[in-house]
Amino acid sequence: MGELHHECGVAAVAFLDAEEGRRVSQAPAVPEQTARLIPRMLLDMQNRGQLAAGMTSYHPRRDAMLETYKQLGTVAEAFRLNHRAKFESIMKEMDGPAAIGHVRYATCGGNERSLAQPFERAHGRKSKWFAVAFNGQLTNFRELKEELLSQGDYHLKRDTDTEILMHSISYELQDEGPVIDWQGVFSRLSRRFDGAYNVVLLSATGQLVVARDPLGLRPLCVAREGSLFAAASESVPLANLGFSHIDSLPPGHLAVVDRSGVRISRFAEGPRRAHCFFEWIYFANVASTLDDCSVYLSRARLGKELARLEDVPRDAETIVVPVPDTAKAAADAMAFELNLPSVEGLMRNRYLGRTFIEGTADRESKVRLKYTPLPEVLSGKRVLLVEDSIVRSTTMRALVHEIRRRGGAREIHLRVACPPIIAPCFYGIDMSTRAELIAPRFADLPGGGLSDLAQNRLAQELGADSLRYLPVDAIARSVGLSRGHLCMACVTGEYPTPAGQRLFELGVEGESVHANGSGGIRAYE
Repeated sequence: MGELHHECGVAAVAFLDAEEGRRVSQAPAVPEQTARLIPRMLLDMQNRGQLAAGMTSYHPRRDAMLETYKQLGTVAEAFRLNHRAKFESIMKEMDGPAAIGHVRYATCGGNERSLAQPFERAHGRKSKWFAVAFNGQLTNFRELKEELLSQGDYHLKRDTDTEILMHSISYELQDEGPVIDWQGVFSRLSRRFDGAYNVVLLSATGQLVVARDPLGLRPLCVAREGSLFAAASESVPLANLGFSHIDSLPPGHLAVVDRSGVRISRFAEGPRRAHCFFEWIYFANVASTLDDCSVYLSRARLGKELARLEDVPRDAETIVVPVPDTAKAAADAMAFELNLPSVEGLMRNRYLGRTFIEGTADRESKVRLKYTPLPEVLSGKRVLLVEDSIVRSTTMRALVHEIRRRGGAREIHLRVACPPIIAPCFYGIDMSTRAELIAPRFADLPGGGLSDLAQNRLAQELGADSLRYLPVDAIARSVGLSRGHLCMACVTGEYPTPAGQRLFELGVEGESVHANGSGGIRAYE
C-alpha cells in the first residue's frame, strides 16, 4: 500500500532450566545464549516496524542483571547483522537465559533513539527493576497521563504511552512484596487502561511476563517446547525457531515464566473480542496464523469476494496485477476465479533503504523509486489492479499514473480487497484523523459508505477507469471470525472501547468546526 505504516511488534524468549526436555530446532545449546534468539525473531517481524529495534536481556551473573540495547533503523541495521564481529560483540554483552525485544513504528511520540523500546525502569530491589516493551496504543493516554502526574512527583521524560505504561506498572508495584502478584497488577491496570496493549516484561528476578489486552485487539502468539518458551506478535517467528505447537494467548490473559515453569491465567474479563481485521488484510506476515485464522487463506478469500463482484468485460487482453506485496494472495485468488492470468506487472524494489525513500521530496518520486511498471506486461492491457486498501490515496494516485504512463496500460480498474476506510484508528495504526482519509470525502451512504456513483468519482480522482471496494460483510466471511469478534471501527465508525468512540465523536465535532476539513483528534493529543 505504501501509505499506511505498520504497527510495532514484540518478542520474548526464556529458557526454563527447571525442566530438561526436547528443545526446538533453533534453540542454542547453551542456555545463557537464549537471548540471541531475539534479533532472529525481530527479523521475522520486520514488517511491523522499521524505525527502531531493541532488546533487554536478563543474566543473574551480570552486575547489570538487566541490560538494554536499542538503536534506530531496521533489525539488520540496529543489531549489525551484516557485520559478524560487531553482532557478536553486541550479543556478548546481551547474552542471557531470558530476553524481550521490540520493533517500532511511531504511532505516538517522535523518532528519537530514546523512544525506541524496551524501556527499562531501574530499581534497587530486583523484583521492582524491570524492562517493558509494548505493542498497541492506549486510547485514554491523556487521562492516564493526568492521573499519573496527579499522584505525586512523577515526571515524564517522553510524551508516549509506553512511558505511561512503564510508570503505571511501577505504581502498582509499590505495595507488592518480593514475590510479585502479576495477575493482580495487570488486573488493576486493566480497569484503568482503554485501548490495545500487548506487553512483554522482564524483571531483574528473571521473571518474564507476557500479557494481552482483554479485547485481543493485537495478536500475540506463545509457544513452549521442552526447556524453551517464546512469544511474539505473530506466529512466523515462533514457527521459524522450530516450535511445532503455537497458540494465541487468549485476550485478558497473561503468562508468567520463570525457573519453575509457565503459568497462564486470566487477569481481566473482556466484554467481547475485537481482533483488528487489518492484521489479516495487511499488517501480518502472510505466513502467519493469528487466533486460529490463516493470514494467507483470509487474503485468498478476499480475492474470491472481489471476483464474485467483478463485472468488467474480460477478454484475452485482460490481466490481474497485484500491488506488491500484501495484495498478491487476493489477486491470485481473484484471477483464478475469473480464469484470468495474475501477473507481476509491478516490481517492487526491496533493497531501497527506508531513509533513502523518506528523503525523497514528493510522492511521485517515491513511487518511482519503490515500484517499476513493466510495459512488457502492461502495455495495451485492461488491468484489474488489486490493492489491499486505500487510506490517504496519494500513493495510489501516483501509482495509477505510472502504470498508465510508463507501463502503457490501456485501462486500469482498481479493485480494493477492503471496504472504504472511513474512520480513524486509535489502537495503533497510523491513521488517526478523518482529515487524513480519502474515502470520507466521497462518502454518500448512511454510515459513511460509498455508492457506485461515489466510487466512480473517486476512481476519476485517482486516474483509474473504475474502482470497487469490498462490502463490510465480506471481511468476517474472509477472515473466518464472526463480525462480533472483529474490530472494524475504521470501516464502520463503531469502536470497541468507550475512549475510542469518544475520540471519534470529538473528531467529527472538530470537522464541523473546521470547514476546511482540518479537524480531528489523535489519541495522544
